[in-house]
Amino acid sequence: MKLWDKGTSVNKRIEEFTVGRDRELDVLLAPFDILGTMAHITMLEGVGLLSKDELNELLKALRAIYQQAVDGQFVIEEGIEDVHSQVELMLTRQLGDIGKKVHSGRSRNDQVLVDLKLYTRSRIEDVVNAVDRLFKMLQHKSNEHKDVLIPGYTHLQVAMPSSFGVWFGAFAESLADDLLLVQAAWRTANQNPLGTAAGYGSSFPLNRTQTTELLGFEDLNYNVGYAQMARGKMERTVAYALSSVAQTLGKLAVDGCLFTSQNFGFLKLPDELTTGSSIMPHKKNPDVFELLRAHCNKLQALPETIGMITANLPTGYFRDLQLIKEVFMPAFDELLDCLDVATFAIENIEVKTDVMQDEKYKLAFSVEEVNKLVLSGVPFRDAYKQVGLAIEAGQFETDGKVNHSHEGSIGNLCNDRVELKKDKIIKEFGFDKVDKALKSLLK
Repeated sequence: MKLWDKGTSVNKRIEEFTVGRDRELDVLLAPFDILGTMAHITMLEGVGLLSKDELNELLKALRAIYQQAVDGQFVIEEGIEDVHSQVELMLTRQLGDIGKKVHSGRSRNDQVLVDLKLYTRSRIEDVVNAVDRLFKMLQHKSNEHKDVLIPGYTHLQVAMPSSFGVWFGAFAESLADDLLLVQAAWRTANQNPLGTAAGYGSSFPLNRTQTTELLGFEDLNYNVGYAQMARGKMERTVAYALSSVAQTLGKLAVDGCLFTSQNFGFLKLPDELTTGSSIMPHKKNPDVFELLRAHCNKLQALPETIGMITANLPTGYFRDLQLIKEVFMPAFDELLDCLDVATFAIENIEVKTDVMQDEKYKLAFSVEEVNKLVLSGVPFRDAYKQVGLAIEAGQFETDGKVNHSHEGSIGNLCNDRVELKKDKIIKEFGFDKVDKALKSLLK
């Protein structure tokens, strides 16, 4: 069944090529397609294009189909082109001509737009919750090991003292900033395109404000042409946000690889979190961090992949856009898997507490000694030269202590303030408003 079928058969090879993975991915969109249809027909009844009895019959049938979808029992049958066709077919089988009325004032173009936006909103909420879990674990580790010193590096050369409090906490605050980009992506996705049809509107007296409220959207995509232009742009914007989270995770993974190596030895993964070698019996490999790094590098390429698909498309709909789903939709599960694994690894990682007692890190305290001289009244440049000459002469000595008190430093991490920043960002998403609207629609 094809919604556009007018009696002409399409060559089977061409049909296979043009459908691609659409049917497979559309199963994931099914709950959202049904929600969009429920909102649309509720609006159609409000503007006189459906009777109250017709609406009630359709809503009852759609709620049952929705339950099938969330239970994993929704199937797009062989020969059915997409999720939109399958839902309409199921309604028509059950309700006859009433089922054929649900497409009034819609195109598959605005159907897939609203499906993808509802899907994206849901997956963004999953990502935010997973980021929050990793954030809390990183902050827990930061507070737990706030006084454990490690060397800081510039140019991969020993630079100044740092701490595990700083190291764990840095990634937590990075995630808070990532959430700002995710929030911008959420707000881009949280605008209603339903009712724009094929990008040129409809002569039906549609009430787009009503469907916006029913689906819990923050606002509309008002201009019917822009609603269609936003296909691909929305996905690329979201991909940038996901890639920002992936960048933070990737850097964490790189450090994890370095710090668990024998040359550094700052961290240790439990044996059950490592893999072995087929030839070297001593090997305990940090594959979890290596694969985390690779997945995150792959995710950081996603915005450019989407950008290249849409790079030279004129205004209006083109079938090229179908391919975006194939790279965009799986990215959520890939990132969520990375966040979950990273949280598990950080929870179980072991911290070495006596790193800075090693003689090779002694010179990391040189700046501390310079600062002590400055605080006693020696001009900074003179103090710098005095300590430098002592180092060159092999006479440098230090007590191996640091006294950092400013905001965000070793002795004053401000983790509580970072957590308040993160909590404020998450609250501003407004997930509760969306949840309330959808629950009301499904009643």
